[in-house]
Amino acid sequence: MVTELLKKYIWLAQTFIRAGERGLSLEEISTKWESRFDTPYSRRTFNNHRNALEEVFGIRIDCDRSTNRYFIGYTDDVTDENAENAWLINTFTVNNMLSLGRERLSGRVSVEDIPSGHRYLTDIMEAMTEGYEIIIKYQKYTTADAETFTLKPYAVKEFAKRWYIVAYCMERNALRVYGLDRILSLEITGNTFRMPEGFDVDELFVTSFGIYVPDGPGQTILFRTGHTEARYIRDLPLHRSQTEVNSTSKYVTFSIFACPDRNMIMEFCRHAGRLEVLSPEEVRNAVAEELAKGAAQYTSKINDKS
Repeated sequence: MVTELLKKYIWLAQTFIRAGERGLSLEEISTKWESRFDTPYSRRTFNNHRNALEEVFGIRIDCDRSTNRYFIGYTDDVTDENAENAWLINTFTVNNMLSLGRERLSGRVSVEDIPSGHRYLTDIMEAMTEGYEIIIKYQKYTTADAETFTLKPYAVKEFAKRWYIVAYCMERNALRVYGLDRILSLEITGNTFRMPEGFDVDELFVTSFGIYVPDGPGQTILFRTGHTEARYIRDLPLHRSQTEVNSTSKYVTFSIFACPDRNMIMEFCRHAGRLEVLSPEEVRNAVAEELAKGAAQYTSKINDKS
């Protein structure tokens, strides 16, 4: 039910985005709706969907009373001003288009799978919307036995092709992050909870590199790359705080402000010889140690063969 409604909201938003500033009359909207969903579209249902779009995605459909045409007044700015909402709309839109065109475009579209997004994401978002606690059976990678937790679902977060839930765990009496791909079962309870005043998941992770809740203050981290690698990093920053410090004929130096964690160290390692951490010393040393371990592993195998 929730998934079907989301598809309809996304369709409505995309229909108005494509219509541009000229917008659409109620008759035009109804015709397009009936063609797509094969059901009548009343003014009342349309207004309910308008309200839902504004509440869920922050997208407001206005009406020009002089022409009785409806439009999204900031169509050109949707992507820039509402990045998270635009990403969510685009994600659902692409998934919907792929489903509809699977037969027609067979063998012509390739996408990477996000395994954690299929089974429980919709249920969790429904629980978040209604303010219900959930009970999950959870299997960590590091333990043999599954555990059961009662959670107050505060937010969801995507990172590195995995979905995570940010929740207050009743058993741990603390805020925790759980990977959806490690949830074995999920139950939405009838128990309600109240969100902490002013909670913002982006603010919570503002100095985090990945999905670890920061356990200390952020630090200024400097690194440099060659000009070719810098072009990639400018287009896809390593962290939201990334800024360009200076540029020489050989190198470009960048700065980020974050709390160092294992995700960050491994990201630096992923760039290997194309990126050098300059400071602080402990982060530079941590990257060097990881790279040395990898080099030693391959070097030992080469020596064994010789």
